[in-house]
Amino acid sequence: MFLGIDCGTQGTKALILDTRTGKVLGHGSAPHTLDAQANGRREQDPAQWVAAFETATAQALQEAGIDGQLIEGVGVSGQQHGLVLLDTDGQVLRPAKLWCDTETTAENDRLLHYLGGEKGSLERLGVVIAPGYTVSKLLWTKEQFPQLFARIDAILLPHDYLNYWLTGRRCSEYGDASGTGYFNVRSRQWDQQLLRHIDPDGRLQAALPELLDAHEAVGQIRPEIARRLGINPAAVVASGGGDNMMGAIGTGNIVAGEITMSLGSSGTVYAYSAEPVINPSSEVATFCSSSGGWLPLICTMNLTNVTSAVRELFELDLAGFNHQIERAPIGAEGVLMLPFLNGERVPALPQAQGSLHGLTSSNLNQANLCRAAVEGTTFGLRYGLDLLRDSGLPCHSIRLVGGGSKSPLWRQIVADIMGVPVICTEEPEAAALGAAIQAAWCVSADATTLQALCKRCVRVDDHSQTPPVPANVAKYQQVYQRYRQQLKAL
Repeated sequence: MFLGIDCGTQGTKALILDTRTGKVLGHGSAPHTLDAQANGRREQDPAQWVAAFETATAQALQEAGIDGQLIEGVGVSGQQHGLVLLDTDGQVLRPAKLWCDTETTAENDRLLHYLGGEKGSLERLGVVIAPGYTVSKLLWTKEQFPQLFARIDAILLPHDYLNYWLTGRRCSEYGDASGTGYFNVRSRQWDQQLLRHIDPDGRLQAALPELLDAHEAVGQIRPEIARRLGINPAAVVASGGGDNMMGAIGTGNIVAGEITMSLGSSGTVYAYSAEPVINPSSEVATFCSSSGGWLPLICTMNLTNVTSAVRELFELDLAGFNHQIERAPIGAEGVLMLPFLNGERVPALPQAQGSLHGLTSSNLNQANLCRAAVEGTTFGLRYGLDLLRDSGLPCHSIRLVGGGSKSPLWRQIVADIMGVPVICTEEPEAAALGAAIQAAWCVSADATTLQALCKRCVRVDDHSQTPPVPANVAKYQQVYQRYRQQLKAL
């Protein structure tokens, strides 16, 4: 029995996995709140994550109906790029700046200039640093809070912080570290010279966590935390990883040829690669995977946050929202939404705002606006998928995960816009499942076990298989070209 945790932007999910049968026995969840301000600030108090971790775990154990003493390992998936700063007592110094924070765009631009622009960043790090990556948050903290900066004793990512809470050990693994902007994805090492550029005194270098390989465990859970969670005090805490890396494991995306697409608060598209093939596009991040390889990935910052905002604006439940989408035709009668409510990473428009185009007195209605929200966010994923295709990654089908994947209507829209079949996994919480599978892998200490675990525990839902409709593909191609034209105008 293994506990998988996914600490996301909107909340924490937990599940209990029986790796002998490959079945998920119980689920739990608890929400987070977000401090969102007009200047691009997006922050959360890590204490929320801890409280949600406990609540979600209790729910999952209760639903599973098992004794927590049976839990052999814990794996944690976390939202990438967030910055958690600790003092010498292990206390959090300020709220965590998150992946969707664009307040540090100016600092990122200065660091990118120092690296020699996009080309220099690619050559040095294997990625092009972008607003939202952790590195610009460090420079911002130094300039905005110099006294607080002087008290930094540890710089951690969200999943690193939860592993620290669980074990007392400060570690990071290659996949999640890839998104910091001060990590070389080819050599799998911290770029300490870049941190010394930000802080010549060396405080940041001294505050770096120890790097772990994906199959290594952080250690044993602390007895007092095991008691709080009601689980086995001998349970092993896995290295864990970023939500995209854990989502890859949870969808079986650990060999070349698979494509995973997530319809969550953010949208992601990623594929496995056995080699660090660095894409020349600055919008593709060739992160390390948490399965021993690399994970070429694109991330859009606006997805279900946009559809939820439109749904709440019209005071619609999910059924009502879907009904409105069905009422509108493909292309929403000319209404096109550029849904950049949080700025955007892919396409690279960090300062962009959301906008509506093509409005007339005849097409301005609730149905068209609802459909435009879904189509506009999905076009961003198509833009990213095209980048991966252009780099030579095959795409014969897509494994779809995240909250949006539960909608048959949205699945069809994705299949038609992408032009390939889509299918969901039986377990919708792919990141939490991947974390539990990785925990089992860490406990086994057998490099060949991961594939066997994925084969046994990752199952596709045949009923969700959705092929594209050729007539719809042709219609969407025209609407998508209009979307690209609007991007050029921006």
